[in-house]
Amino acid sequence: MTQHAYGCAVVTLFCLGIAPVVQAELKPISDASMGEVTGQAFMQIENIQDIPGNPHEFTRMTLTMDVETRLNVDDVQAGEINGGVDFAAQHVALGHIARNDGEQFNGATYSAGDTVHFEAYKPYIELAEDPIEGKLSGFRMGFEQARGSVSSLTSSFSGDIGLTLTSGGQEYDATLFDDNTQATNYRASHIGIDDGTADCAQGINCAPLTHLQSLYVGEEGSNGVTDFTSDFFIGFQREGVEWQSPDGATVINADKGVFINLPTSMKVDMSQLITQGVDRLQTHQVDMGTQLF
Repeated sequence: MTQHAYGCAVVTLFCLGIAPVVQAELKPISDASMGEVTGQAFMQIENIQDIPGNPHEFTRMTLTMDVETRLNVDDVQAGEINGGVDFAAQHVALGHIARNDGEQFNGATYSAGDTVHFEAYKPYIELAEDPIEGKLSGFRMGFEQARGSVSSLTSSFSGDIGLTLTSGGQEYDATLFDDNTQATNYRASHIGIDDGTADCAQGINCAPLTHLQSLYVGEEGSNGVTDFTSDFFIGFQREGVEWQSPDGATVINADKGVFINLPTSMKVDMSQLITQGVDRLQTHQVDMGTQLF
């Protein structure tokens, strides 16, 4: 079932508005009749227990629906406590608009002004429980498959950004830093290369997160096409939780508080990130520029 997110409410109200009043007598259905009925549940609930080495038990509730959306949120703050914010960003956007004719995204070609949707399949909510204490340790929201652009002006980030940075012909996994160039995945403000030379104050192998204005969520595919990822989620934890990807292939360690996992196959030159940054995609109907905010 494919839905455009901005049309779901309209469709629902329309269907309710035209539904005729029906009076009928309820009668039991025979086993033979039930055997002829096929279908798929709108929600699937899965209990995941006794994972070797994992102290938590999990319950995942998945909606069997597909979403294609483009949305903008002016301001997001999550985990505001102890004088700081786990995640703080302005002008957050999922999906974008093609600026020029012939632009290619996700294996399709777009004309200027076309909407390039953020694609998400089977959204889920997952709970992690401590079976000994019988308490909720955390919950997360994500998608079994997702890909598309994410844009923001981020000042504080808790989690992981799976970006690859290049410098001097070498590739490095991007590291998140605080203002003092300490590597951290908690309330980070900078991103760079953790090779012992980074200095965020001097702009050496380190750049503010505000320079990374747009990125693509997804995994590296063939022929320049971004494949779907199963590891895009936002989690809220009372304590550290080891979340498994829906297919069980990977485990992501999320610390206490808000944790956002942003897998991306993008590769960015470190010097470009420091000096020019990664331009923002067009996220508004009227194009306001590549470094709008």
